[in-house]
Amino acid sequence: MENMNTNHITESVIERLANTPDPRLKEIMLSLVQHLHQFAREVKLTEVEWLKGIEFLTRTGHITNAQRQEFILLSDVLGLSMLTVVMTNEKPAACTQATVLGPFHVDNAPHYALGDDVANGAQGQPCQVQGSIKGVQGEAVAHARIKVWQSDEKGLYDVQYADRKQHQARGKLTADAQGRFHFKSILAMPYPIPHDGPVGQLLEATARHPWRPAHLHFKIDAPGYETLITHVFRKNDPYLATDAVFGVRESLVTDWLEQADGSYQLDFDFVLNPV
Repeated sequence: MENMNTNHITESVIERLANTPDPRLKEIMLSLVQHLHQFAREVKLTEVEWLKGIEFLTRTGHITNAQRQEFILLSDVLGLSMLTVVMTNEKPAACTQATVLGPFHVDNAPHYALGDDVANGAQGQPCQVQGSIKGVQGEAVAHARIKVWQSDEKGLYDVQYADRKQHQARGKLTADAQGRFHFKSILAMPYPIPHDGPVGQLLEATARHPWRPAHLHFKIDAPGYETLITHVFRKNDPYLATDAVFGVRESLVTDWLEQADGSYQLDFDFVLNPV
């Protein structure tokens, strides 16, 4: 029978993890336990406070479903998602920088030919998007696979509409033999992340807003290159400096140029890192 004190508890847990067969899991769990226990000691965490934390995580799990990933939102607003992105995606300076995936990516987006309208009826000002995909040596990345997705003018993604029968403002395309792409969509607008659940309560309690600056999501992959997950942000958006999920990187901010007919045009070239 062991006589537990605040330090002995941590030592006992570490000892019982000693036989973890997976070395990476062992490394993660040992560090997690030590930091978690040290956090509790540092803030003198009470039983009542820890119970409130458990209740918060329980609510986060209950609200999570196929259309809404509250745990990703929680990771995003704590900056943890972006921290892992930055640590994992160290690339040569010439490469396009990565940012967070976000909670609204789906795998079964429709396929479109170059030049098609991926908005597919989503409300917003028309926008022509075009650019190229290259490697760090300037070589064209032929037939790169591109996924794009964005919110509509109300700041909502298609999966946030309960009555939406088809995907809108998202799609899959394939670049041409010279790595070029072009498609029609709608103008990106700033929007609040879902804040009617536990994450929203956390933002309110910490006096933070839920807004993200206007952006268009891209996921690009091609054989021989690392997959790129990124956004392109609209210059001069009021939320660039205070993005709720810390996802803005200066190199991803650019002009979306208004045209004479009231539509917009976005030109952006991507540079992939070889595997």
